[in-house]
Amino acid sequence: MTKEELLEFEGVVTDVLPDARFRVKLDNGHEIIAYTAGRMKRFRIRTLVGDRVSVEMTPYDLDKGRIVYRHKDERAPATRGQARRNFNRRR
Repeated sequence: MTKEELLEFEGVVTDVLPDARFRVKLDNGHEIIAYTAGRMKRFRIRTLVGDRVSVEMTPYDLDKGRIVYRHKDERAPATRGQARRNFNRRR
């Protein structure tokens, strides 16, 4: 395993912590503390409790990780843009 090689896992966000950190329960049963990747912050991708996410971890510290992707869910609520399109202004 090379130094640059990262481990990638999937899990569910169980808790939102201060300072843009999250507690994530991985599919293998472990719980870790994860932060959002810079690209997710840049594009303002919000992560909430119950969201399914992909996490990158280094093999040197298996208690911390970086959330790199929030999986889309079919039953997720409408986005702000969709809600705005359906809004009828009173005249």
